[in-house]
Amino acid sequence: MYYEEHEHIAYHYDNTDAYRQQPVAPTSSPPASPPPRPMSSAQAGTFAVDPGSIRRCMYRFTYIWMRDGNSFWFWPVFVGRTSVSGFRWTGRRWVYTGISLRRIDMFQC
Repeated sequence: MYYEEHEHIAYHYDNTDAYRQQPVAPTSSPPASPPPRPMSSAQAGTFAVDPGSIRRCMYRFTYIWMRDGNSFWFWPVFVGRTSVSGFRWTGRRWVYTGISLRRIDMFQC
């Protein structure tokens, strides 16, 4: 944002939208088969995935195993302190979604 004065009239410009980019889904489907599930979680008693560990998977095909037993291909585009957002593969197309890091059991990219 910036302000500009013209003839003693202040004009306010909000140009922040010009710098925001919409997340872009992958242009292809993920690999045909998921990777083998690791034997167990990294650490027993872990309450959430560390944001730094999943950050290395940004813009890469990532397979996620959830604590509730669901699993799916994911394309992360943003990692926050407590969540990750990106595109989840439905079997036919990519759908934008967000996931709490506490709900993720394991992942592999």
